[in-house]
Order: sequence, then C-alpha cells, then structure tokens
Amino acid sequence: MNFTLRPWNINDLESLVHYANNPNIAKLMTDGFPHPYTKEKGISFIEMATKDNPIHIFAIDVDGKAVGGIGIHPQQDIMKKNAELGYWLGEAYWGKGIVSGAIKQMIDFAFTTYDINRVFARPFGTNVASQKVLEKCGFKLEARFEKVIFKNGEYLDELVYAIRK
Repeated sequence: MNFTLRPWNINDLESLVHYANNPNIAKLMTDGFPHPYTKEKGISFIEMATKDNPIHIFAIDVDGKAVGGIGIHPQQDIMKKNAELGYWLGEAYWGKGIVSGAIKQMIDFAFTTYDINRVFARPFGTNVASQKVLEKCGFKLEARFEKVIFKNGEYLDELVYAIRK
C-alpha cells in the first residue's frame, strides 16, 4: 500500500484522534501514548512533534490522512551514538507492509541526519508483529529483559532490537 512520511500538522488532529484512540494500539505502547486518546492529547502531541529542527517525528500518510506515526529519537550523553525508533499504525492498516516500508525510510533518515551508528527499538515481548517487522527490516535481537515492563496490571518482557550503520 502506498504511503508517505511527512511532518505532522494541526489539520491531522481529527485523523490522529480517530486512529490513535484504540486500546489495541495503546496496549503495545508506553503509557505516554494515552487511551482514551483525546483531542487535547492530540494537540499536545502535534505541538511536540513539530517543534524540533530537524523534524524527526513523522505522520504516516495514506491518501492524505495521517494513519500512524513514526519517529527517531536521538539519545544523549554516553548513548549519543544511538537513536531509538518508535512507531504505531492505525489498526485498519495493519498487515499491508506500511510499517516495514516506513522503518526502512526512517533508518536511512537516521543514519544520514544524525551522527549515530545504531538505531534500536524496544517492543514488548507480547508484540510479535513488531518483532517480525523489525527482523524483516534487518534489526537483530540484542537483549530480552524478563518481566521489566509493567503495563495494564501485568509484567511484560522488554526486547531490544537494533540495526547498525
């Protein structure tokens, strides 16, 4: 399925709230991704996602609608040669190859934009689909931390996948 990555803008608010307000997405994300996903949370997110230069948090656009998001988050201090990858996609678009294509674009963006040599992602142990897409994009499993995430009243494993420059 065709998609583009582009900066978020306030006109995306309705679409953002529509696709992000889904418990099946929120359960796979940090608590910083709220459920319910309100307009107020959406406004705050768009403001945050558009403040940095260069922009590094993008909307995943399908047919002019923001149906998900993906971002690269450079680290600091002793981790400064690393960046974390994060992403989500509206459930109606799962399984269509969009996330794998978006990840590949973000890897290129990360290594050409920042002075880094490693991009990592931290899916939950229960998020098998995310693990598979990372592996498909060339990421290697570096670590599994058992029962370190506490989400929705249960302990989950944290996995660390990474790709090197």
